[in-house]
Amino acid sequence: MTDIADRLQPSPLGPLGAHWGGRGTRFAVFSETAEKIELCLFEGDGRHQTARLNMPECTNGIWHGYLPGVRPGTQYGYRASGPYEPKHGLRFNPHKLLLDPYARQLAGELHWHDALYGYHRIKSPRTDLSFDRRDSAAYVPKSLVVDDRFDWDDDHPPRVPWSDTVIYEMHVRGFSRRREIFPPHDRGTFGALGDGRSIEHLRRLGITAVELLPIHAFARHRHLVEAGLTSYWGYNTLAFFAPDQAYLSDGTLGQIKWAVKQLHAAGIEVLLDVVYNHTCEGSELGPILSFRGLDNISYYRLLPGDPRHHINDTGCGNTVNMSHPRVIQLVMDSLRYWVSEFHVDGFRFDLCSTLGREAEGFDPGCGFFDALMQDPLLSQVKLIAEPWDIGPGGYQVGNHPVGFSEWNDKFRDQVRRYWKGDAGLRPDLASRLQGSADLFDHHRRRVWTSVNLITAHDGFTLQDLVSYNDKHNEANGEDNRDGSDNDESCNWGAEGATDDAAILAQREKIKRDFFATLLLAQGTPMLLAGDEFGQTQQGNNNAYCQDNELAWLDWSLAETPAGRQMIDFVSRLIALRREHPVIRGHFYRAARAEFIADVPDVLWFDEDGQELSDDDWDNENGRLLGLRRLGHHDDSAVEIIVLLLNSDDAEHMFALPEPSFDYRVRLDTQHPSRQDVAPAENRCLVAPHSLVLLTAHLASTAAPAGDVDREEAG
Repeated sequence: MTDIADRLQPSPLGPLGAHWGGRGTRFAVFSETAEKIELCLFEGDGRHQTARLNMPECTNGIWHGYLPGVRPGTQYGYRASGPYEPKHGLRFNPHKLLLDPYARQLAGELHWHDALYGYHRIKSPRTDLSFDRRDSAAYVPKSLVVDDRFDWDDDHPPRVPWSDTVIYEMHVRGFSRRREIFPPHDRGTFGALGDGRSIEHLRRLGITAVELLPIHAFARHRHLVEAGLTSYWGYNTLAFFAPDQAYLSDGTLGQIKWAVKQLHAAGIEVLLDVVYNHTCEGSELGPILSFRGLDNISYYRLLPGDPRHHINDTGCGNTVNMSHPRVIQLVMDSLRYWVSEFHVDGFRFDLCSTLGREAEGFDPGCGFFDALMQDPLLSQVKLIAEPWDIGPGGYQVGNHPVGFSEWNDKFRDQVRRYWKGDAGLRPDLASRLQGSADLFDHHRRRVWTSVNLITAHDGFTLQDLVSYNDKHNEANGEDNRDGSDNDESCNWGAEGATDDAAILAQREKIKRDFFATLLLAQGTPMLLAGDEFGQTQQGNNNAYCQDNELAWLDWSLAETPAGRQMIDFVSRLIALRREHPVIRGHFYRAARAEFIADVPDVLWFDEDGQELSDDDWDNENGRLLGLRRLGHHDDSAVEIIVLLLNSDDAEHMFALPEPSFDYRVRLDTQHPSRQDVAPAENRCLVAPHSLVLLTAHLASTAAPAGDVDREEAG
């Protein structure tokens, strides 16, 4: 230990984290309130501390030094000394080993033990006045010095235009854990995701981007572990730069890069679901693992006037302080690292309203958003907001800054209600089909700003949405109290699994209705992995703690007749979307006649083929809706598409509006094999709870509208 300590050297201020330079490693960590920071080195299984060295310099709140001879693979951590004054928000405890917030890989696992806490939990369970002197090093993972080198060869980001993007939300582990075509050690890891057989399925569907549930290293909640469960989704971040080791079958960062490279070669982008709004340290009663021990009052938002307590706008115990410049730097550096080192193509920000909340409330011009939009690297990738949290003014759908797309829960809920047969949904459905212009058509945002979804990881799968009226979360151990009580689902005659052929047929048709509405609406569609072949969670709408066969995709369903048929149907829908630019379209701001004289570019009509009147829109019992849209197919042709939707219990004959065109039925959810059929006498029968798509083409008679989407790189 003495020999190493004698070689610890002062160094110029450099980037935060541990950076190997070929002959040694520079270390730098931020804390503006600590009185001393020590660098601790470990070897072997991480339990044996070989050195405890004072960081020699502190510049602008950054403690830094250089250690010759330290190479990639070295395990390290920090200890921070300073006041332990919880009533002032200060929680320093040098007995607790701390992860480097910039650690790029971790060694070992988090083992829950009371020594992880800064206070004696047993003696004072509801206060944090007692000081715990037990050493936590044996129970926490260690930070690793890494070598980031990787041969990317000729990798190029696909840069799929937003207008062409189809997103597939998936869990790296759950996607392949049960797929027996992969070697057992690769199942549930990037080793399987980058495999050609995974990519073949995505390409068969027509997917252009995978959105991965959090892959950052995360802590498994203690109460779940002690109950025999675990944190599965990963929304409990431990380290913002390091991937979770469970997703690496070979233990190397290169496996993620290899998988990204394979997906890029197939034209598929990789988006990461990232959680910067809170960390796994929880409330003031939580453990000291990293941020809290380094600088609690800088990294977290604390209650004004009572900094003993954390602000909990996230519902997870703490809220990351995105008003502090060093915290903004941490998040920005993390994002840039994943783009520059792993070539990821974008991010979905969990509880993004939290990231935009300043002291006075949500601000689309907050410091973090401004930094993001001005960054020459990050402003060029895809950025998606989950535009809500539980904090004050937390629901901000449509209010994020230009450059963000946003998850659209109104699309999800209102489309679900429409196909369930609820009354009074005509105006809402029309808005959702047209890119939710009521929410997003401002500040020259584009129609793809709305990320449309029917299902996501949080809630019912599509199969369960049509199979259950109520949630069935008993396996979570919370007496079925957790999860949403308002899924807008319908079981169509039986709760859960059934052998009734009529009910099964109805469920398959309603699923086709959902897929068709999602993929034929304007906006950016997002599918949930497994929905294309009938994945079920047995009615569990909150499988966050189910790292088992309940949540892992059951690939045997893809080989059933129903599974194969639905995969084919979804593939055909995505192909239709790709084939017809008018489906993707642009915001229609008025009933103009840009393409054909005296024919409006957009027309809403009822089964009589006549434009809907104000009374028609206000009719609570109106469950039929027709939509005709015109646009340029290419430079020499006008394309007309017609959508006919019927959520009524009876079939209805639609008269197609004048003028008459040479229509062909391209898709019918009642008869999924029906296509390229001409409607008789300009009329089309639509079965109960069904959707029909018709298209026509004719020679262009006018120049393209000036704001038609023809763009547009992410």
